[in-house]
Amino acid sequence: MRIDILTLFPAMIEAVLGESIIGRARAAGLVTVRAWNIRDYSEDKRHRVDDTPYGGGRGMLMAPDPIYNCYRAVLDDAPEPRRRVVCLSPRGRTFTQQIAKEYAAEAGLILLCGHYEGIDQRLLDEIVDEELSVGDYVLTGGEMPACIVADAVCRLVDGVLPLPECHEVESFEDGLLEYPQYTRPPVWHGRPVPEVLLSGHHANIAAWRREEAERLTAARRPDLLP
Repeated sequence: MRIDILTLFPAMIEAVLGESIIGRARAAGLVTVRAWNIRDYSEDKRHRVDDTPYGGGRGMLMAPDPIYNCYRAVLDDAPEPRRRVVCLSPRGRTFTQQIAKEYAAEAGLILLCGHYEGIDQRLLDEIVDEELSVGDYVLTGGEMPACIVADAVCRLVDGVLPLPECHEVESFEDGLLEYPQYTRPPVWHGRPVPEVLLSGHHANIAAWRREEAERLTAARRPDLLP
């Protein structure tokens, strides 16, 4: 899995995806994540990447040429295989675990981080396969959403997590939120661990976990239930 991220702030990408599980996976060669600085591909002597929008309005737009030049550099660096190009944008479909699985099945991804008031539509029409949102709110730029997508996708790559079960029993994998988890001590601040988890009876434990997952999902995310 290779993920190339087109951004104005590559240090933000490295600060997140250079640590923890994804950082170790990168070091081990299980995944490749590279942040490309769009400013490096501006032909303006001040490395300018934005301009005023036609038709007026507040704010600035990201101009097409620096992004396109950066995109072409990515393709020159790794021309094959064809990778899906995704622009992080509040206008896109909402990211889910199912979409993470779709992306993990791809040979790779190119993620484009928007800024300012957006990106020239012609650039989007030219190179972007789809726009993607991480939720119904607005952020300063696309870097944090890109990190979210890259993290969710990379952890599904074989070998990134120690065992497949590590993600098979997590929230959203079976359409439910994850059941409550407990560890030592058996009683903490007067709150005991549920007795069934101490019983050693695997069938009863599995039934309890399923029941708790359904209860939590019904209470907190009923939209996930059929």
